Amino acid sequence: MTTRRDLLRGGAAIAGASALLPRSARAREAPTQGSGRPQARMTGNAQGAPSARTEPPLAPPPGTRYTPVVTPNGGSLRWRMVDGIKEFHLVAEPVQREFAPGMVVNCWGYNGRTPGPTIEAVEGERVRILVTNNLPEWTTIHWHGMRVPNGMDGVGGLTQPQIPPGRTMAYEFDLLQAGTYMYHPHADEMLQIAMGMMGLFIVHPKDPGEHPADRDFVIMLHAWDVDPGAATPKWTTMTDFDLWTMNSRVFPGTDPLAVRLGDRVRIRIGNLSMMSHPMHLHGYHFKQTATDGGWIPESAQWPMTTMNVPVGTTAVLEFVADAPGDWAFHCHRSHHTMNAMSHTLPNLVGVDQSGLDRRINAILPDYMAMGSRGMAEMSRMPMPLPPNTLPMQAGTGPFGPIEMGGMFTIVKVREGLAPGDFRDPGWYRHPAGTLPRLI
Repeated sequence: MTTRRDLLRGGAAIAGASALLPRSARAREAPTQGSGRPQARMTGNAQGAPSARTEPPLAPPPGTRYTPVVTPNGGSLRWRMVDGIKEFHLVAEPVQREFAPGMVVNCWGYNGRTPGPTIEAVEGERVRILVTNNLPEWTTIHWHGMRVPNGMDGVGGLTQPQIPPGRTMAYEFDLLQAGTYMYHPHADEMLQIAMGMMGLFIVHPKDPGEHPADRDFVIMLHAWDVDPGAATPKWTTMTDFDLWTMNSRVFPGTDPLAVRLGDRVRIRIGNLSMMSHPMHLHGYHFKQTATDGGWIPESAQWPMTTMNVPVGTTAVLEFVADAPGDWAFHCHRSHHTMNAMSHTLPNLVGVDQSGLDRRINAILPDYMAMGSRGMAEMSRMPMPLPPNTLPMQAGTGPFGPIEMGGMFTIVKVREGLAPGDFRDPGWYRHPAGTLPRLI
């Protein structure tokens, strides 16, 4: 027998050491100039954390053709051209991230967010990335999966000295191969990665006719352990995580992936969590078209509905959106589609708890016996939660509760969307005769 309070209590967690707390709740805008469509400045919400809205893609610079990526609940990093070199600016700093409405987490990240902004460039370009360290400790940055000169590899103490707090370091190298890559620290990485320091680095093919796609999404997977009522992740956790995020958001805070009927869709996924994630798409058979080592020849691809993304890798799936509807896309480890989990619950399925509420309520008014008939009753009977805590099953759809959280989002395929329209088109209207019926 357990109460919802017991489910969520998990000990009297504190916010953590003062060095882990964010210096500011507002995003800092990188001092680089945008190219193409301007990037919207993040605005604060009622709880003080930067907005997690999906930003419009950055248009390619003049004379360059590629389909820019869309980062759900995020955006791409602006750049400027300096003597023929594409220059970016990353600022490593404490940040606050709203995982979903009702929960803001103290994290570390880049440019006011976690994951950091997506970097986009083109094969053959030379890039310079200025990294300013506004953390309370030193850091570095590693270009995960990319072929760079050894001195640019970003391993503190091995290939470079660490970047002290308050200093800026310039990384500069040529982009030798198109693909889907990541960036993250190689300094105190157990803490820094656990706190959210990561991002995706997309290198588009030089030839725009290679590997074309109409819609190109990027998603970073991560795991967190944030006690109910707390706001700072426990960075020493190795297995017992309770929040599983897509671009540092959990359902129902994840923006849907809006897709036009007939589009060729690409979803790039990076995984810097401590577990693999079998990502499953409803309604479609897709093919894995790339790994973090490059594109997979078509002869080596095969149809699938679930693609495993191992730890420390990227994986890319593609499909043609020929079936309209609201299609779930999620990790198929069932605990990874829940929020605020407990790892010590007693098993009460089938246990007769009749009359228990009435007797115990005389002593504990908030007590409610649960679990005898499964946990779906939590969706039907909302209960008080500790501050800054999400319910385990938090979503609501057109037919009632969507009993999911964590690594769950929706691919919304619609006829008539404009090519650059990535807004939520609302819930799907099913044609007559296409819904199940009770008999």
